[in-house]
Amino acid sequence: MTTGSVARALIRNTPLPPGQIVGMATVILLGWAAPVRLPGPRAVLRIVGAALVSAGVALTVLALRERGRHLAGSFDLERPDALVTTGPYALSRHPMYVGWWLIHLGAGVYRGSACVLISVPAAALAEHPAVLAEERQLAQSFGSEAENYAATVPRYLRITPARR
Repeated sequence: MTTGSVARALIRNTPLPPGQIVGMATVILLGWAAPVRLPGPRAVLRIVGAALVSAGVALTVLALRERGRHLAGSFDLERPDALVTTGPYALSRHPMYVGWWLIHLGAGVYRGSACVLISVPAAALAEHPAVLAEERQLAQSFGSEAENYAATVPRYLRITPARR
């Protein structure tokens, strides 16, 4: 595979959830049309926003790399040939979604837009049915392995400490 074909495959397989596209566009458009600012100094909001975006990008890239390490064939995000349970997938069954939420939240905080307080949860709720469909497909493809994974790793984030 050439470098160009690898880059095209990565771009084609980079998960860009529609809810996040709409949510980020909403933050930008409402920021121009009816700006409602987050409280706090602009410099602090930019630092926090940049940190959230960086964390989201890092999480998404790490998840993509971990998926790539488990490839048996060509990289197709929509049709996995292995259930990945290591790396970021040991912390969240959907680390790429969580990464995009952090990017979305960070972009809004960076802009100082209070709209992000509504757009991130709305986008996450809009994406949730697709997440459930992905989990059904994984259960069909990987059976008890997927069921055991779902029983031990949180769908999005662990809010409470893990039980021992």
